[in-house]
Amino acid sequence: MSNKKDNPNRLIKQTSPYLLQHAYNPVDWYPWGEEALKKAKEEDKPIIMSIGYSACHWCHVMERESFENEEIASLMNKLFVNIKVDREERPDVDQIYMDALHSMNIQGGWPLNVFLMPDAKPFYGGTYFPPSHWIHLLNQIGVAFKDQREALEKSAEDFTRVLNYSEVYKYGLEDKSASFTKEDLDEIFPNLEKKFDKRLGGTGQAPKFMMPSIYLFLLRHYHTTKNESALQHVKLTLDKMAYGGIYDQIGGGFARYSTDAEWFAPHFEKMLYDNGQLLSLYSEAYTITQSELYKNIVYETIEWLGREMINPEGGFYSALDADSEGEEGKFYIWTDKEIDKVLKKDAPLFKEYYNMEANGNWEHDYNILHRKLSDLAFANKHNIEETALTAIIRKWKQILLEKRNQRIKPGLDDKILTSWNGIMLKGLVDAYRIFDEPLFLELAEKNAQFMKNKIQSNDKLFHSYKNGKASIDGYLEDYAFVIQGYIALYQATFNEAWLLNAKNLTQYVMDHFYDKEEQMFFFTADNSEKLIARKKELFDNVIPGSNSVMATNLYWLSIYFEREDYLDIALSMLAKIKKLLIAEPSYTSNWGSLFTYQVNPTAEIVISGKSCLEYRKQLDKHFLPNKILAGTKDKSSLSLLEGREPSDGKTMVYVCYNKTCQVPADTIDKAMKTIK
Repeated sequence: MSNKKDNPNRLIKQTSPYLLQHAYNPVDWYPWGEEALKKAKEEDKPIIMSIGYSACHWCHVMERESFENEEIASLMNKLFVNIKVDREERPDVDQIYMDALHSMNIQGGWPLNVFLMPDAKPFYGGTYFPPSHWIHLLNQIGVAFKDQREALEKSAEDFTRVLNYSEVYKYGLEDKSASFTKEDLDEIFPNLEKKFDKRLGGTGQAPKFMMPSIYLFLLRHYHTTKNESALQHVKLTLDKMAYGGIYDQIGGGFARYSTDAEWFAPHFEKMLYDNGQLLSLYSEAYTITQSELYKNIVYETIEWLGREMINPEGGFYSALDADSEGEEGKFYIWTDKEIDKVLKKDAPLFKEYYNMEANGNWEHDYNILHRKLSDLAFANKHNIEETALTAIIRKWKQILLEKRNQRIKPGLDDKILTSWNGIMLKGLVDAYRIFDEPLFLELAEKNAQFMKNKIQSNDKLFHSYKNGKASIDGYLEDYAFVIQGYIALYQATFNEAWLLNAKNLTQYVMDHFYDKEEQMFFFTADNSEKLIARKKELFDNVIPGSNSVMATNLYWLSIYFEREDYLDIALSMLAKIKKLLIAEPSYTSNWGSLFTYQVNPTAEIVISGKSCLEYRKQLDKHFLPNKILAGTKDKSSLSLLEGREPSDGKTMVYVCYNKTCQVPADTIDKAMKTIK
């Protein structure tokens, strides 16, 4: 095949921006599906499964070096059936073949290139290969497939057998102890603390990922145990991230990770899922610290979302690429001379504030903007009023944002993923509840309506939306995060439709994803495409694992709807994971948050009366993570509000624990005295 624009490959019919990037490669790419798998069997050819995503820098590099090369493409076309997969569209496929790579004792990452037998069973793989290594490997495997077929088939069978081991069995998860105590939390913390970078924040060394669920757990740990070390590490980490180059100091929003330990030089792509979680994290941290820095991060990040990441229907796009004009980070970096030209007399102060250097603090005379001092410290150093400095910084950002918008922008991955939109919905709701900014709720409600109208069909969700069409059966992560978002939206608005929608989606999950034998949830539904293995996602990573999110949803819904069966399942799941949580909290931190809700009883708070939303706003000024909220101005269908509908025009607050209620209060101040 040719790579001329008049002769695309089969990927031209796809909607994924990542697949479309490869539509004019000379490689005879197929999307994942029956056509490619049938061709491999009929022609008896091995398969190259190449998996990546649109914002993946090294995916682009391998494309330029190998997949756009006519000679390499010809060899691939001759010896293999070639399949391209967007890991964000097909996390089920990615999960299976990434696990296969791990079972080969090969470190995973993207691009992920796995070699399969014609029946899609894996026998070898790797990540990025330079062109010479790739050519050598293609030839080697071509010969082996012809001359050592039996050995390859045995390897593929062995790896597939490992893939089908139960995760519950693999990690020895047993429901031995359903006790969840403060002593357990005290045991969990040191195992997490030893991973802390106590100088620069975060966990581990370079490269550094933000891992928001760890810090959300630490806030809950602090609330439960009053362990100051937990809170101090959250504050250190959030400050350092906000000051670092990983945060877009001009336009708002965070990049995916830092290539160094200092949060200085990011891998410049911006992902929706990171920023959604960070809205929740910085908003929650504000309730404890009252830090203006955290408030500014939330507002600027949401401004970025509204400016660059939302479609007209209310859905949020997936990601912005790291590269523009073929260079990583070019959109975000500045030279010394550029700043002189744009800011003129303000340039020296700006360059000191953002730690620029005449010859650049990064590559090729470029500067990554980052901070080292608080605004108060910088203002005092220069004998400026802090309020005056705030106004100056706002002016700088406006000028540079306008200038930057004249540049060629990074590529936008404009597919809309249901799971990531669920995460962002929760982030927006959390920000609204804490800052009472109407725009945040407006964006959240528009997003929720979009998902209900465009991505949800009865009680079934789809995973991806593009060009007016929802596609791909939803995964557990889609249901888990959307249910979580709907519960949060109910607590902000007391609109019961969202809570009932969450309940209906949960029933669909119970019917189609739940494994009654192991009491965990599969990642794929029983009525979805059958792959060579059906996996369960147990661990929390850059995104919380779908089982931990679903267990937490079941816990909250068990209280709202008095469902003892939901409670039993949630606690059984948590009990199974308890041993792993204590040993490896950095990979089970969202489970850890659910654990904290069991150490002390959950506050069931009902606000009834015409001022219920105003009372809710007052209550949300306090950091109370272990609570559920219900409220109504008049009547309600919730059993939790039964007998508590307003009768005399007065707004009342009812606080209960474990079905035992305190004395009703007519103000939030009085109610707070009864909240443990």
